[in-house]
Amino acid sequence: MYYSELMKHKGRNVYMVSGGVTKFAKATPEMDFRLRVKKAFDYAMNDVHLTLNDIDGSVASYFADHFQRQLMSGIMVQDYLGLTPKPSKRVEGGGATGGLAFQTGYEEIASGRMDTCAVYGFETMSHVNTWKGNEFIALASDTNFDYPVGGFYTGYYAMMAVRHMHEFGTTVEQLAKVSVKNHKNAIHNPYAQSPMNLTVSDVRNSPMVAYPLTRLDVCTMSDGAAVSILASEEKAFEITDRPVLIKSIGTGTDTMRLSDRPMGKVPLLPNEKESDYSKLKYPGVHSFRAGRTAAKEAYDGAGITDPIEELDLIELHDAYTSSEIQTYEDLGLCKYGEGGKFIEEGKSELKGKIPVNPSGGLLASGHPVGATGIMQSVFMFWQLQRTVKKHFKDDYLQLNNPKRGLIHSHAGTGTYVTATIMEAVK
Repeated sequence: MYYSELMKHKGRNVYMVSGGVTKFAKATPEMDFRLRVKKAFDYAMNDVHLTLNDIDGSVASYFADHFQRQLMSGIMVQDYLGLTPKPSKRVEGGGATGGLAFQTGYEEIASGRMDTCAVYGFETMSHVNTWKGNEFIALASDTNFDYPVGGFYTGYYAMMAVRHMHEFGTTVEQLAKVSVKNHKNAIHNPYAQSPMNLTVSDVRNSPMVAYPLTRLDVCTMSDGAAVSILASEEKAFEITDRPVLIKSIGTGTDTMRLSDRPMGKVPLLPNEKESDYSKLKYPGVHSFRAGRTAAKEAYDGAGITDPIEELDLIELHDAYTSSEIQTYEDLGLCKYGEGGKFIEEGKSELKGKIPVNPSGGLLASGHPVGATGIMQSVFMFWQLQRTVKKHFKDDYLQLNNPKRGLIHSHAGTGTYVTATIMEAVK
């Protein structure tokens, strides 16, 4: 769909007006999931002096009922927050749950159904041990096909990484540099679960999980919550003089089973041409067609023709170091096969061409699944508001006058992917 056609159907302008995040942590079962969400919700509400009467409805985001052994967790949170009997719905889509919920909140406002919407996400993964948690997560693969033969997700992503290395010459050292970057950024993020000063050797010498991925190439399970408050244009400027515009959204999907993905032409982004990929077998297992589809829709909606020049930062779903490198390529920051070189040259560093995961990403911030995509929106919001120092008590991660950023959420082996572009108000 062309940009002009998209604009006809996008509805009202939608803004983010506030956000809150709890510290992501492992093994904190003493805090009920409802209380965890309430802490993030109260932070967001108090930051702009909202009351419950100001909220028209909500969207609840959580991945698995299994972790807290409780169905209907969303309505329990709605009740705990004092938002009943206002409208609400639960959104679930694997690792992309938070990103999908954020876009659902956007749609509630854009459609005119609500003027304000609270989008809250959470996960309490510490109720089970690591192997059981990995089993629950693996149920997001095809349990009749992939799950019996592939097992946990790290195995799938290890296979993808090996293929990327085989096709493009990507190295394990380049993978490790992603971990080094993100853990270093997280040192200045008080909400992050595992800030660390690492070296490439540290990453490579950590315990091997599935070759070539070591423990420090993989994100950690976590407990946490995050909340975003969205509003219509009229309401947004009543609430705050520094709202952030949600410029456009994009969502892509792909077949559940990797083996069912057909070969075809690369869906070209605005800055590409067919000759760039004349010899590439696509999508293969080296890339995520859903990610490319989501990026294309978001870029079209925002009128972006050269993402690396027109975006100032990106918060992307780095469940694995390899998936961050793959996503550089899916988002058109570089051509397919050049993701390893992209990190090697420091282009995604905090002071690089386009900072990627200045928060620390999932690798260092943690990955409480239902909260993760919403956490990205909160960190992006604070960056574009230029209020990182206020919320982090440290301005090290604050970029210099960022104007536009992209948040990216990803599920399964790339079955659901979201891309959302946010823009500072001039």
